[in-house]
Amino acid sequence: MISTVSTKPYADQKPGTSGLRKKVPVFQQENYAENFIQAIFDSLEGFTGQTLVIGGDGRYYNREVIQKALKMAAANGFGKVMVGKGGILSTPAASHVIRKYKAFGGIVLSASHNPGGPTEDFGIKYNIGNGGPAPEKITDAIFARTKVIDSYKIADVADIDLDTTGSFDLAGMTVEVIDPVTDYADLMETLFDFPAIRALIAGGFRVVIDSMSAVTGPYAVEILEKRLGAPAGSVRNEIPLPDFGHHHPDPNLVHAKTLYDDVMSADGPDFGAASDGDGDRNMVVGKGMFVTPSDSLAMIAANATCAPGYRQGIAGIARSMPTSAAADRVAEKLGIGMYETPTGWKFFGNLMDAGKVTVCGEESFGTGSDHVREKDGLWAVLFWLNIVAARKQSVKQIVEAHWAEYGRNYYSRHDYEGVETDSANALVAALRAKLDSLPGTRINGLTVTAADDFAYHDPIDHSVSKNQGIRILFEGGSRIVFRLSGTGTSGATLRLYVERYEPDASRHGMETQAALADLIAAAEEVAEIKRYTGMSEPTVIT
Repeated sequence: MISTVSTKPYADQKPGTSGLRKKVPVFQQENYAENFIQAIFDSLEGFTGQTLVIGGDGRYYNREVIQKALKMAAANGFGKVMVGKGGILSTPAASHVIRKYKAFGGIVLSASHNPGGPTEDFGIKYNIGNGGPAPEKITDAIFARTKVIDSYKIADVADIDLDTTGSFDLAGMTVEVIDPVTDYADLMETLFDFPAIRALIAGGFRVVIDSMSAVTGPYAVEILEKRLGAPAGSVRNEIPLPDFGHHHPDPNLVHAKTLYDDVMSADGPDFGAASDGDGDRNMVVGKGMFVTPSDSLAMIAANATCAPGYRQGIAGIARSMPTSAAADRVAEKLGIGMYETPTGWKFFGNLMDAGKVTVCGEESFGTGSDHVREKDGLWAVLFWLNIVAARKQSVKQIVEAHWAEYGRNYYSRHDYEGVETDSANALVAALRAKLDSLPGTRINGLTVTAADDFAYHDPIDHSVSKNQGIRILFEGGSRIVFRLSGTGTSGATLRLYVERYEPDASRHGMETQAALADLIAAAEEVAEIKRYTGMSEPTVIT
């Protein structure tokens, strides 16, 4: 029943920020997915007879690759695989299942917030036993293996019925098809004050969640409508579709604009939220107030004790380097640790496992805590509802009170998508060549205090990650950051992050792009973005 199939390596299977992401037709090449899955197994030790978790966001090609992965897991010696019904498991739910059932690890099939469909994006990511994304030492080993792989093992058996829960035998390995929602929903109920949120909603507070035809639909329906009593229909686009209903499942002000406009309208809901393809990102909007992800991290941390699961306080905060320093001021006031890491949730895992931090966040609409080892979209939404219920204030009032106490970090990200790769690399190389000469100079009237290419020294395992983004810091706490994204599948995405700290509450009502105009101009002057990219303006501004 077990076959060893000869194969040839592919040269392009290097994992990015969070796994291997390519267009579906790339994954459909002969043995392409099989090679990468076998490379994962070949890079691991000690899993014979152990449990593996498999699930995905329901995007196109999800079911086919799950069947391949199941048969390969059996052939390679796993004793059991837990897989979500219909092949569905949100990324945070997969992390929770790995942790709850003490699995050896898990394979998550997703390209996160990227579009889905026959010609769109697909992804494969390996998560380790703590529930978090594999660290670089493992992803490096996987990539090295893909370059020399010459065979893979697979069981010659029929496909498993993924649409019926229960236990099945597959070539001597147990396959347990599980309800993908219940374990996760039960966890949320232990962390947050569901009675208080239920009372808030019963009192007329209107909540709407747009699941963008992606994975969180079933989770949001179960939690918001069934357990918290929101009216039926409060969860929009709740059915996961292979092409996300032609949505771009990225919960930002461009792709979730309909939700934003609805909440901002006079007779719209009091609170709106959206999540992405695999459920690990979030957007939070209150009446008259969009909450930036950087602010959301800071405000969740500042109000953590409102939620029962965090009533004893938090141990520390971690944020990715491009994320604004708003959370730093909260950590300082609370007297707790503050950690700045590269982009990628895998860098938070060691800190959480060591008990150094409780809440973490990235400016790319990701927030989470040590309840799992992934960012968690619905967790962040529920935390905000808990804060609103506890403080008995609107989102707008909570945000403005926070700014008054801590100051406001005006912040924006400009994405230049689909840039020719060589041009993007040339821009970054030219910037790196300038770094040593920038301190003390003036750019567009702003004085540079420091400039570097961010390197991270992990305080737990002492690993070093270099070239994680170019930072230019100015007098007064402002900065610009340049980074090439590792989450796209075609060309390169140049991300420009712009931040200005404003302590004066009388100046907290400015329009964000206007408040950052001098820094945006400085970024163009120092990096010559238009010349290198050929683009006169960003593709997306958030």
